[in-house]
Amino acid sequence: MGKKIRLGAGSGFWGDALDPAIELLEHGNIDYLSMDYLAELTMALLQRLRSRNPDAGYVPDLESHMRALLPLAREKGTRLICNGGGTNPEGAAEAIRKLAQELGLKGLRVAAVSGDNILDRVDELVATGCDLTNMDTGDSNFSGIRDRVVAASVYTGAEGIIEALANGADVVIAGRVSDNALYVGPVMHELGLDFTPANADMIASAITIGHIVECAAGATGGMSSRFDEMPHMGCVGFPIAEFHEDGTAIITKVKGSGGAVDQFTVKEHLVYEIGNPSEYLMPDGVADFTRLSIEELGQDRVRVSGMGGHGRPETLKLVVGYEDGWIGEGMLFFPWPQALQRAEKAKETLLARFDRLALKADAIHFDYVGVNMLHGPASPMPDYDPAEIGLRVAVHTKTRAEAEKVRRACAQLWIMGPGGTSFGTPMKPRPVVGSWPTLIPRTFIEQTVEILEA
Repeated sequence: MGKKIRLGAGSGFWGDALDPAIELLEHGNIDYLSMDYLAELTMALLQRLRSRNPDAGYVPDLESHMRALLPLAREKGTRLICNGGGTNPEGAAEAIRKLAQELGLKGLRVAAVSGDNILDRVDELVATGCDLTNMDTGDSNFSGIRDRVVAASVYTGAEGIIEALANGADVVIAGRVSDNALYVGPVMHELGLDFTPANADMIASAITIGHIVECAAGATGGMSSRFDEMPHMGCVGFPIAEFHEDGTAIITKVKGSGGAVDQFTVKEHLVYEIGNPSEYLMPDGVADFTRLSIEELGQDRVRVSGMGGHGRPETLKLVVGYEDGWIGEGMLFFPWPQALQRAEKAKETLLARFDRLALKADAIHFDYVGVNMLHGPASPMPDYDPAEIGLRVAVHTKTRAEAEKVRRACAQLWIMGPGGTSFGTPMKPRPVVGSWPTLIPRTFIEQTVEILEA
């Protein structure tokens, strides 16, 4: 099969476990450890942190993670790639450079990949006449939210990662690159690929493999419909993708680690968060999931072959975060007997309190926890008397003052409510960041790479 690149998935989201990433470095014999930290609206949260402190804006856990990972990675010769730079990759890279110096890792090269954060270029983009229609709602009135925009990040590709690796970076810290660009980048670097049409199938193969492993434990038993069959999930192993220069790959994990890798865990994540399976659109290319083959080679070893697709799309996805009011919410619990009836009476009482408090609400939502919180109206009502039922209320308002009324009304049920009513700590109002996804021309974005050395 010729050359192969072993890529470990070290994180699937901001807050993921660190011990499986350490296990990959210690026992996975990997060339690269790729770590995804960002979800759709994480950039808005990080931008809010940066607005309070210009030196912030990257994932706060990044420094503690790198403190644990850097010495091991240096010892093993593994290069680290992540999108933990958030809205401030340069600040993150500087922090990690200082950390490397503190740890005595002289000569360590840290790259910052930026260019995706266009918050200060939104008006420039609007002036180009670009159609900024919301992909989810069809709303074309972007001007209606312009004065409330707090974040604007574009899903970018692997170009900056490739450049950083070519310049000898031991650690690459990017902003909002696509999740699978963290894997596409090292594959393209190692195999000497560029974005010419002749390489479209190989790049699409790397996109496919990146998609399978990008959520870490999502490919080793997490989120599975067969979760009850998965062994030792508390010690789950994160996946390893062994990518071969013939465009095939093997998905596996560290021997003896928890969870499992089989054709079903791979298939389940292959169809996770996708639209058209024949056109999985990414900044680096378009993968076709309908043409591949999946074959079990043995315990915790799955071969993926026949992958391919098409070249890069002309547009990139821009996600704009904007201030969208406030949420006031509360959670109340009621005991047997007649727990559901108590919850229903509490709902009735809360609605009356909202009227008395002249609550101005854009939307009011109730769930009966233990009955319909997950499946909503599709859930059948219980035909027995449950031991306990929870009532959750969430109210969308335009102002914090209105959301505060919800907290107060819920607290008032301590005495106004049914006997046995129980509470946790009253929930404070929280601001809502709305999402406005749209498409912009690829030519509007240019990634930049800065290399720092310890």
